[in-house]
Amino acid sequence: MSSQHEARIDEIRRHPDFAALVSKRSRFAWLLTVAMLVIYFGFILLVAFGKEILSQPLGSGVTTLGIPIGLGVIVSAFVLTAIYVRRANSEFDALTERLAQHTERS
Repeated sequence: MSSQHEARIDEIRRHPDFAALVSKRSRFAWLLTVAMLVIYFGFILLVAFGKEILSQPLGSGVTTLGIPIGLGVIVSAFVLTAIYVRRANSEFDALTERLAQHTERS
């Protein structure tokens, strides 16, 4: 890597917008990760220790409460992903664009 390239990387790393982007993105990603882990492991704990809850029938058919709860775990992964993508496409992309414009001018 050339020294000019390394200097540009250092300039980007020192820029306040870069620090803000890394901080906000990391904090938000960890928040969503913890939310998904709570949902997933909550379901696993319910499977292990709450069989009577999951085995409750819904209506007069053979479907139990465990089916919609399990589907909810799967759907929650898609919802949390959509939340991240929406924020990434708005706030995080705006910070990235500001940072790119600044480094192009330098």
